Amino acid sequence: MCGPKSLRGLRGIRGPQSIRWRLTLVYSGLFVVAGAVLLALTYALMSERGEQATVTRPDVPPAGAGAPAVQGYVREQLVAQRSDQLHQLFVESGVALGVMAIASLVLGWLVAGRVLAPLRSMTGAVRRISADALHRRLAVAGPDDELKDLADTFDDLLARLEGAFEAQRRFVANASHELRTPLTLQQAVIDVALADPLADAETLRAACLRVRAAGQEQERLIEALLTLACSQRGVPEREFVDLAVVAGELLPDGGSPRVSAELTAAPLLGDPQLIGRLVSNLVENAVRHNVPSGEGGWVSVWTGVVDGRASLRVVNSGPVVPLDQVGVLFEPFRRVGAERVRARGRVREGSGLGLSIVAAIAAAHGGVVEARARGEGGLWVEVVFPPPPPLPVPTLGAAPPDPPFGLNGLLLKRRTG
Repeated sequence: MCGPKSLRGLRGIRGPQSIRWRLTLVYSGLFVVAGAVLLALTYALMSERGEQATVTRPDVPPAGAGAPAVQGYVREQLVAQRSDQLHQLFVESGVALGVMAIASLVLGWLVAGRVLAPLRSMTGAVRRISADALHRRLAVAGPDDELKDLADTFDDLLARLEGAFEAQRRFVANASHELRTPLTLQQAVIDVALADPLADAETLRAACLRVRAAGQEQERLIEALLTLACSQRGVPEREFVDLAVVAGELLPDGGSPRVSAELTAAPLLGDPQLIGRLVSNLVENAVRHNVPSGEGGWVSVWTGVVDGRASLRVVNSGPVVPLDQVGVLFEPFRRVGAERVRARGRVREGSGLGLSIVAAIAAAHGGVVEARARGEGGLWVEVVFPPPPPLPVPTLGAAPPDPPFGLNGLLLKRRTG
């Protein structure tokens, strides 16, 4: 019976399903096939050479025998001797081939183990990596071969997973905090109202209005989270959408800051609801994060086609944004400067999800978002979508199809303020 040490020693020998065994069998099989072919060729050449052998002068003729009889006898003896030699050659070559086949098995096993040693070390390192230790890397050293390329690719995958896990943890923590704030406010308002024995109807009405406002804020946050989740899953169904039509319907009517628009037909293929949310978030973000009322704030909206791609550009005045903070704006629940902390009494404070939803919707449609900080204050944001597929060519005699866009390529200009 085998003890535990023997079992541990045999653990590496797992049978033909092991890649090491398969490599060993491949090496040995190729060697045996090549040896057998070489042996057959040698045997065939020796046999052909033996059949062509003739005797014209015997050395020791038998007494009283004629020359023909001696020649026939010698030829028979040579044929028999050649047959014995070929048989002996076949047997000895077969034994040598068998010995070398066994040697090739041993050598193939050792060579396969040597070749697969980096894979075993990589497998052990991967098994030690868990969700709580994604900072570890394989860091395989050696020549730039296929194994090192595989290890480097896996390290890049681990880096992306670590970033995704960290972003998910940060998102969950921020979402929990954002959702808990309205609940805490509601509970505090209700507790204060209940603790006041002299509370009248007017006081209770004011408390209910504050609770209702906190509930609306929580509802907006949940709706934004659902939109972000839906946009990150992709766009299952798409249809033709015109950015100019969508933007024209969502521009604010009057108020401050002044909003100017130059809308040219910009066709794309996507989800109308998500595209509308993208435009709405960009415009609302530009209006909300602007200079105070009465200081000449403005927002500019432009739609058009650039190199065959539908584009939306929103530029606004506002506070100066540091250059290193522009990318942070597109992360969930991230605010710049004083906007990181919610101010009490602010009207409809942003949840920090507007631009992250814009980036997610653009990515779901294959688009790209580019943002720049303006030196005099405010942001320059442009979203570029991939070109739509060509429309089907109508057949002869058929009525031309209706244009998929309401603007039909016309330029619209709108100025409000």
